Amino acid sequence: MSRTSTSYLAALVAAVCVFFFTRAFFLGHLFVDSRPVRLDVMQGFLIGAGLAFVTAQAYARIKATKVNGWIAMFGLGVPGNGMLLRAAHAQYFPGPVTVPEEAMYWWANADAAGQPLNGEHDYIVHFPPGGLPPNNAFWSLTMGDARNRFVANPINRYSVGDRSGLVSNADGSVDIHIRKTAAHGHESNWLPSPSGNFILWLRVYEPGPAILNGTYKVPPVVKAK
Repeated sequence: MSRTSTSYLAALVAAVCVFFFTRAFFLGHLFVDSRPVRLDVMQGFLIGAGLAFVTAQAYARIKATKVNGWIAMFGLGVPGNGMLLRAAHAQYFPGPVTVPEEAMYWWANADAAGQPLNGEHDYIVHFPPGGLPPNNAFWSLTMGDARNRFVANPINRYSVGDRSGLVSNADGSVDIHIRKTAAHGHESNWLPSPSGNFILWLRVYEPGPAILNGTYKVPPVVKAK
């Protein structure tokens, strides 16, 4: 479910909850003798489910961090976190639930200016010298369309990373070119995009200390000039 659809559903559920609470406690319809028990049970179920959904949505936004347009949730798989955090994760951050020492995930659907990522524009993710994601295993940047599916492309490339043959600039920095057509002279660093909106996923396995302590910042996705 997209973030827009989830927001609409959350608003609808909240409206239903407000309606039932108003009817129950201000209009007094819950307490009339002629009210069937099954209707009380149905209202209780709807209110409970609605409150759980809205609470998980609110908690997800509290726990999520957003830096340079990238969204992450730390510590999702840590034992003892409880069902509320896991429910929040499932609604707001559709990624695997793992302990951070095993893997960390970020996703972005907007560029550095807050505009939706769209294949009609060309983008660059610039990693400064020494700024690639620190890890003890590997990392990858994966492309997904607006429904989070792989994007068909002529070179069958769906991700780039430390095992895909990225070419560094003269100063040691690395630019990843995100666009529909190949960037001339930068084919090794090209991540093909679709025609419409898309989502990027950054995965880092066995992340280094700078990621685990929160000091590492993923570079923003910037429109190419």
